[in-house]
Amino acid sequence: MKNTFGNSITITLFGESHGEQIGAVLDGVPSGILVDIDYIKNQLSKRRPFGCISTGRVEKDEFSIVSGVFNGYTTGTPICLLIPNSNTSSKDYDQLKYLPRPSHADYTANIKYNGFQDYRGGGHFSGRITAALVAVGAILQRALEEKGIYVASHISLLRGIKDKSIDGLDDLVSVNCKAFPVIDDDVAVQMQKEIENAGEQGDSVGGVLETVVLGLPAGIGEPWFDSLESLISHAMFSIPGIKGVEFGAGFSFANGYGSQMNDAFVLEGDQVRTKTNNNGGINGGISNGMPIVFRSVVKPTPSIYKEQQTVNLNTMQEQVLEIKGRHDPAIIHRARAVVNALTAITIADALAVKFGTDFLNKING
Repeated sequence: MKNTFGNSITITLFGESHGEQIGAVLDGVPSGILVDIDYIKNQLSKRRPFGCISTGRVEKDEFSIVSGVFNGYTTGTPICLLIPNSNTSSKDYDQLKYLPRPSHADYTANIKYNGFQDYRGGGHFSGRITAALVAVGAILQRALEEKGIYVASHISLLRGIKDKSIDGLDDLVSVNCKAFPVIDDDVAVQMQKEIENAGEQGDSVGGVLETVVLGLPAGIGEPWFDSLESLISHAMFSIPGIKGVEFGAGFSFANGYGSQMNDAFVLEGDQVRTKTNNNGGINGGISNGMPIVFRSVVKPTPSIYKEQQTVNLNTMQEQVLEIKGRHDPAIIHRARAVVNALTAITIADALAVKFGTDFLNKING
């Protein structure tokens, strides 16, 4: 099982949805980085469920950092962070031991691990594991902000309802402060109503998250297999529920001419910029100094309350499944914190490959 991601800076995830604890190890982080506990708590709050648009399982996410931090700063050794699971309801999953839920990892996990996987709440495949990812990612997100590099995501599309794009640092900061990550408040009301309607019908919805990275210098990334697009895509597809990623104009390139889609170079003072940003801030796998822009498609939450068809893996007969328990009618508003955290980890790692890990700390940065 591959649970580690990164080159110079790595993250390893561990734990199960209904296990005693979940956690993460962040390694390769230099000494001297401020670990802002309140900042971490704030990022975790963006992932936490709220209201009727989220699951009824609300965890406190009271984390402990058991290594790698001393007197509020990183020591340069591996950072291990633990979060207890305190609000589990494992009995809801007793009937699912042999009944794989459609569009979940239940069936593939059963095959890969020969029936020994922890099936409760999706086990290690659960979105619950992302809480630890958000917590350690916040350490690097905060460090990047100290260097003038900012990350934000908003819901750009949900069931045909569109938000406006992030336009500059003010929009980025504004949406990062919101519990429901949409720039236009009227659009936010419409989207939340759509989620509520789906929940009332025992169904779910997905959507598109648009992520923007401001302040990343040109020259970050590699050609070919460690291109910045490759690294970010790898990271995004590691998040449960994400089924598509596009950069800049993305699939719209298919309908344009080169004369329309090329990003012409211009001078802004003594800085080289591009007139448009159809390539999403990346050329040849390397950042060009423009904002990094990409979008991630989040599928509708697969746990729904409608009857669905499955196969009983014990009797090998088709069976109708009706899922019980506590489930989200949408996860996209919670997923933005996960996308932000993993984007920050990926960007920090790419910067460390280019400049060395000490680029991130306050002493040598």
